[in-house]
Amino acid sequence: MQLTLWTYEGPPHVGAMRVAASMTGVHYVLHAPQGDTYADLLFTMIERSGARPPVTYTTFQARDLGGDTAGLVIQAVRDAAERYRPDALLVGESCTAELIQDQPGSLAAGLGLQMPVVPLDLPSYSKKEHWGAAETFYQLVRAVCGPLAPAPGTPRPTRPADRRPRAAVLGPTTLGFRARDDVRELRALLADAGVDAHVVAPLGASVADLRRIAECDLVVCYAAEVAGTACEWVRRTFGLPVVKTVPIGVGATRDFLREVAEAAGAAPPVPAPDASRLPWYSRSVDSTYLTGKRVFVFGDGTHAVAAARVAVEELGFALVGLGTYSREMGREVRAAGQKYGVEAFVSDDYLDVEARIAAAAPELVLGTQMERHTAKRLGVPCAVISSPIHVQDVPARHSPQVGWEGANVLFDSWVHPLMMGLEEHLLHMFRDDFEFHDGAAPSHLGAKAAPAAAPRAPERVTTAEHEALLDAIAAEPTGVAVDEPDAEPARAVPAGAPRWQADAEAELRKIPFFVRGKARRNTERYAAERGVAAITLDTLYEAKAHYAR
Repeated sequence: MQLTLWTYEGPPHVGAMRVAASMTGVHYVLHAPQGDTYADLLFTMIERSGARPPVTYTTFQARDLGGDTAGLVIQAVRDAAERYRPDALLVGESCTAELIQDQPGSLAAGLGLQMPVVPLDLPSYSKKEHWGAAETFYQLVRAVCGPLAPAPGTPRPTRPADRRPRAAVLGPTTLGFRARDDVRELRALLADAGVDAHVVAPLGASVADLRRIAECDLVVCYAAEVAGTACEWVRRTFGLPVVKTVPIGVGATRDFLREVAEAAGAAPPVPAPDASRLPWYSRSVDSTYLTGKRVFVFGDGTHAVAAARVAVEELGFALVGLGTYSREMGREVRAAGQKYGVEAFVSDDYLDVEARIAAAAPELVLGTQMERHTAKRLGVPCAVISSPIHVQDVPARHSPQVGWEGANVLFDSWVHPLMMGLEEHLLHMFRDDFEFHDGAAPSHLGAKAAPAAAPRAPERVTTAEHEALLDAIAAEPTGVAVDEPDAEPARAVPAGAPRWQADAEAELRKIPFFVRGKARRNTERYAAERGVAAITLDTLYEAKAHYAR
């Protein structure tokens, strides 16, 4: 555990809360001090849920530490069981309460309650939120479905010929990235494949729904971070095949349908030619504008791997960085990095991720809410593809990531920031033009137009002022972006590196933002190789001519 201003994942008890809040008829008793009740805000403020999560806190205080805190647990469990009468009761402790070692799960298990009690042992100082959600869901599925398990070696019964195949979709939860909308698309995809979504859990499921997993013919693992352990247990216990492909992007959606058809023993459906608009754009002339765009991908394991595939194989981007904060998915992310020719990394330090993004100099960042802030500081377009998220990433409209419609959403979310960036560059480039400056009247008004104000004179910065600015930037490692719409983020200047003169810096800003970083790097390399200490306007054009050969 470390002190930080930002964390990609909360402690594991937050993951348990996500599972409890996703389901109906499930209640969570959390042994925690009063300050740990902050987690309610994640659901009411970010998820914008109409109800607070189904959690009862023991809320012990400092004066209780010298007394019987275990008694508080017992009383809280009994009160919750009597008041809410849940179909299943989860009992655990927060990171603070773990230090007291009251063992609330064991205390609750010994009370002889009428409903199933699932004790949770979630080590807060070595595990994190996604692991906590996965462990909670696994323990809950095992407690509910365990009594229904056939004896070892029992063959799987044959599906009746007059019944459609049934699937259990496991993994979507509250606070998951677009999970609510993805469920709707998954149901439609399965229906197209002739398969019924018999169970969707945890999101919207009841304890009775979990029992119906045993009635299914296959399992769809929607989010390995949450459902991987439970899916593997269901596979071993009930002999159900597990579909592991997550249908994010056109190619993955086709693979998903083939995998579902194979598991269900049916022929894969043939998608309509206009099922998604993304392939049409990829074949169009306009798409050449995107070819080779440098993209940096970071997020949870499932979305990071899927985004890397879409970016490279479907949009023609050049992947320059790939990472995840999900330690449990590190192997899959590293395998994807090896496939696409980059060295993938695992990190939960947002400052480390920011430094890697800056070093990679991408033209588009696909990441979490934190990478949105990082990209803004660096002046790079960004699209959020993964939790953790903020309220703007829980839209009221239908906005999935999976399936054919999800591919359309990906196209809009990833391509539009690049297009709008080009438009902003053109507006900035012509802001001093006699006809298009800010004070010019609309051209369609003709002679009736009001007199235009005199165009703003271009700002001039002396060489001395420019050198002083560079010195100030070099003294501050993090840098502060110049307050100008098209300005590049502040950059620390290494000792001995060529320094940009004011005229060359001004000319560099006229280059479109999506190639400006490459132009800067090429010019600096050209100057360094020739021992040029100061980059002038002539140096910039000489470098351009050199690399254009």
